[in-house]
Amino acid sequence: MSIDRCRVVLIRPHYAGNLGSVARAMANFGLCDLVLVEPIANRQSMEAVMMATRGLDILTGARIVATIAEAVADCGLVIATSGETGGLMRKGFWGTPEEKVPAVLDALDQAPAALLFGPEPHGMTLDELGHAHGMIYIPADPRYDSLNLAQAVAVCLYELRRQWLKRGAQKKTPDVPAQYADAERMFDHLRDALVSQRFLWDLRADGIFHLLRAVIARGLPTKKELQVFHGLATQLQFIADTYHVPHPAVVPRTKLGPLPPARPDVPRPPAGENAAPTDGAGDEARE
Repeated sequence: MSIDRCRVVLIRPHYAGNLGSVARAMANFGLCDLVLVEPIANRQSMEAVMMATRGLDILTGARIVATIAEAVADCGLVIATSGETGGLMRKGFWGTPEEKVPAVLDALDQAPAALLFGPEPHGMTLDELGHAHGMIYIPADPRYDSLNLAQAVAVCLYELRRQWLKRGAQKKTPDVPAQYADAERMFDHLRDALVSQRFLWDLRADGIFHLLRAVIARGLPTKKELQVFHGLATQLQFIADTYHVPHPAVVPRTKLGPLPPARPDVPRPPAGENAAPTDGAGDEARE
C-alpha cells in the first residue's frame, strides 16, 4: 500500500497561491494526484508557480474536471473536510485527522481514496459533503477555527503520512537474531581476548564474563552485530600480543604505568619533543 494513491481534490479553489502551496505540501508528504473541480484560480499564474517550488510537476499535471463525481469516480473511499461539526447530516461521521486517517489507509489497499477540500471563502456545501463517506475536521481554537486551504491540506497529509509510516514500521520484518552456535563462537572469541588483556584473570573472571554475556545476549544480536564483537576481540588480542600486557598477579595494577615498548618487529611512532620523560629520565636535570 502506498499513499501516492491518495488523491487531493480541491473544489472551486479561488486563490492561485493556495494551488501552489497545496502542490508543495503534496510533494512534501509523498502524494502526486491532484484534481481541481471547477477551479477559479489559474494554476499557471506566477503566484501559483512560485508557491509550488518542487511541487510544480504536481501542479502542472493536475486534472481539471467539472464535477466532484467525476473527480472521485474510481475511489473506494471519499473523505471531505470541514470546520463545521453541527447539523444532523454531519453527526456520527466526522472526526479528527487522527481518527479518520486509518480508514483512508485501509481503503488504499484496495483502490484510490480521496480527500475533498472546499473553496476558501465558505467551504463545502451540504450537497457537496453528500459525496463523502466521512468528514474530517481540524480542532483549531474556537476563537478562530478557519484554516487556510493549504494549511488544512498540510495538516491532513501530515497525519496521513505519519500513520502510514507507523504502519510500515509495524509490518517491517524484524532483524533475525544470530544462531546460537554463531553467538557461542563470538563469546569464546571475546572471552579469549579479554583474558589476553588481563581484564579476566582472577576468581571473579567467570562472574564478570557471565554478566557481560548476559548484557550482550539480552539484545539478541544479529549475525552482523556479532561481526562487530569479533572485530573488537581481534583488536584486543592484537594489542595484547603487540605490547605484552603483563599479568596483574605479577605486576600490581597501580604500578603498571605506561604500556611497555612494542616488540622490535612492530614499529612505533617517534617520540615528540613534548613527550613525557620515562621513569628516571630527567633526574640529572632535577639535580
